[in-house]
Amino acid sequence: MKDYNKKKIPRATAKRLPLYLRNLTILDTKGVARIKSKELSDITQVPSATIRRDFSYLGELGRSGYGYDVAFLIEVFSHILDSNEESRIAIVGFGNLGKALANNNFRRNENLIISCVFDTNPEIIGKTIAGFYVYSMADFKQIAQEKNIRIAISTVPSEHAQEAIDIVVNSGITAILNFAPDRVEVPDNISMRYIDLTTELLTLLFFDHNYKKTPLAVTS
Repeated sequence: MKDYNKKKIPRATAKRLPLYLRNLTILDTKGVARIKSKELSDITQVPSATIRRDFSYLGELGRSGYGYDVAFLIEVFSHILDSNEESRIAIVGFGNLGKALANNNFRRNENLIISCVFDTNPEIIGKTIAGFYVYSMADFKQIAQEKNIRIAISTVPSEHAQEAIDIVVNSGITAILNFAPDRVEVPDNISMRYIDLTTELLTLLFFDHNYKKTPLAVTS
């Protein structure tokens, strides 16, 4: 596999690569061997010109008139996204959302593994719930290092998110997914992504109202 210079891939393009990979994987399971940018555009809701530009940063991935080989694209994007490498995940906040994420446990990618969960509620700390032992946030750094955690997912409400994220950052973890929409302060070396369910729902309604003729792919 070609050694791609990941730092030269624009951020906007990098954000779309998981979307491409997810939909291409679905197509592969359905027996689709090749696809053109227009067809992929219909599925992902990303303009075909943008898809071709994104792919151009990675070299010659397809051929004019033929399109793209689905299996080859999956191999390329999996390599770039390191999706074939095991990544251990910690969930911070084991309420309803935390439990839902833990129960899903990223079945679409067996290399994304939820290894431990944390909370501050004394009523559940030290108990095994939904198959997960609930650790105290006071022990986050020790447990995260013992279990080689690479990613933290925070489901802590906005009013307590900064305190929780500070603990995660102090443990040495630099990749954080935050389900609280309000921004928190983190050092420049931290890769932070936010998921705002309200924004996602409003976006979904917009597409549902205005793009009825085009099939939508699930993107998050």
